[in-house]
Amino acid sequence: MDASVNSKKPKRPVIGKGPQLPKPSREEAMDAVRTLIAWAGDDPTRDGLIDTPQRVVKAYEEFFKGYDECPLDALSRTFEEPSGYDDVVLLRDIDMNSHCEHHMIPFIGKAHVAYYPSDDRVVGISKLVRVVEIFSRRLQTQETMTAQIAYAIDEALESRGTAVMIEAVHQCMSLRGVQKPNVATITTQYTGIYKDDPDLQSRFLQLTSGR
Repeated sequence: MDASVNSKKPKRPVIGKGPQLPKPSREEAMDAVRTLIAWAGDDPTRDGLIDTPQRVVKAYEEFFKGYDECPLDALSRTFEEPSGYDDVVLLRDIDMNSHCEHHMIPFIGKAHVAYYPSDDRVVGISKLVRVVEIFSRRLQTQETMTAQIAYAIDEALESRGTAVMIEAVHQCMSLRGVQKPNVATITTQYTGIYKDDPDLQSRFLQLTSGR
């Protein structure tokens, strides 16, 4: 492999709020759903579909609520660790679901998140789950989301190192295209001492696997 490929510094993903762009009105969004129903070959005015646009728009508000939330704010409150804890904090098997930006079809799986605290300060563990939730409620690739979670934790907590793994099954591959269900996609992102120490990476992988 060309050494210059490995030497390129990766572009850090956006880790704050999503882009605050002007939104169409709710009625315009519902009209778009009616158009898709008609394009699929059905009648958007029939009894079973008459309220579908309203339901879809409401569901989209829940699916994509992460655009209006900032993960750095979720991580802003930290606590002093009085006992001088000096090891990894790891959350395993965080249930997550998101929508890929290519087909807007869900991918569903689990996230594993670990960080080494700096200066004896830790964050509430529920806040780490919240960060996963915020980024998962946006359109992106699994690779991007993995990096977003890692870099947000790294920046907000100034951790000595962060490790993130996501294992997910993509419905765009299960339900269409090659139609191969239950194929897991695994992505990882390391920062700080995790990036520099293969032994720490191995320990992270062992802990996430439950061994």
